[in-house]
Amino acid sequence: QVQLVESGGGLVQPGGSLRLSCAASGIIFSIYDMGWYRQAPGKQRELVAIVSTGGNFNYANSVKGRFTISRENAKNTVYLQMNSLKSEDTAVYYCRAQGVFPNYWGQGTQVTVSS
Repeated sequence: QVQLVESGGGLVQPGGSLRLSCAASGIIFSIYDMGWYRQAPGKQRELVAIVSTGGNFNYANSVKGRFTISRENAKNTVYLQMNSLKSEDTAVYYCRAQGVFPNYWGQGTQVTVSS
């Protein structure tokens, strides 16, 4: 059974930091590109960042310079370090195993940036 389990979300003040983790099981983690996406209330789900199997990165313009995606294949885990958080970063954050059919999604973790 495939599982992607996100953790690390929570409530943080503007300017603060959070580190999200996504632990995968039931897949050969190293052959998947891994992505973080987010969905704010009333908005479509959007790409935040992707790290490829080869270690290439792609970020949404809105998070460049503030967020860092990384992966640790030995632990089947992908991370999202989020710094200088803004209120507009408030959303449910999802990880996705992609690039190989079928893709898989996690259940999401809530990130709320508020004073």
